[in-house]
Amino acid sequence: MKISRRLCTLLTLLGLVASPVWAKDWSSVRIGSEGAYPPFNFFNASGELVGFDIEIGQALCAKMAADCTFVAQDWDGMIPALLSGKYDVILASMSITEERKQQVAFTDPYYKAALTFAGPADSSLTDFSPAALEGLAIGALSASTQAEFLQANYPESDVRLYRSQDEVNLDLASGRLDLQVSDLLPMLDWVTNSDDGKCCKLVGEPIMDAKYAGEGTGMAIRQEDQELRQKLNDALAAIIADGTYQAINAKYFPINIYEMK
Repeated sequence: MKISRRLCTLLTLLGLVASPVWAKDWSSVRIGSEGAYPPFNFFNASGELVGFDIEIGQALCAKMAADCTFVAQDWDGMIPALLSGKYDVILASMSITEERKQQVAFTDPYYKAALTFAGPADSSLTDFSPAALEGLAIGALSASTQAEFLQANYPESDVRLYRSQDEVNLDLASGRLDLQVSDLLPMLDWVTNSDDGKCCKLVGEPIMDAKYAGEGTGMAIRQEDQELRQKLNDALAAIIADGTYQAINAKYFPINIYEMK
């Protein structure tokens, strides 16, 4: 039996006939980043969101021929804001972990990750076992893999969590922390290239445990947006192949962070 167009429209409005689901063309993409994680994402003196993550995002959008808008978001609300539709992609140096994959889907990694301890420049610490760090004040960014690492492995330390990496750095520089745990690359940049970072140095060996360092650093999307994931993966492969990635890498780091060597 045929259904008239008018009746079909009425039934659709009443929810009795499924309406078609139109695929997004992704000609316009909103990208969420933090703006407080130099050199990956931060605000410059003009109030512009800049950094490695931002330039990678711009290069990806150029490859996808997409009109991209960057949206600043505090770290601890990053995934909830993605899921609520505030933006379509998280490009904010987010480690790929099994826990996060329960909520979001990730692209291929766009750089390798490792964690590190950092302490005062005159630190003589060589033992980083839980027993050796018992009672010490150790800081980390809240809702991060660094925080998970400390909470799981250093229950007898005074673990302090912060809303932003800048706050962790400030308390370490001012002597309110004995140590902090951070992602290796931004911490290396802070102690090497910033005036306030001269207070401090990296200590101990890099922490490469995949449980905390993750499978690398990826872009997060909503799990249903698999077409966007493929477009981002294709664009990432293209900027690596044509040298665009390496040119951006060289502006920020003395090593190849895609391969960490």
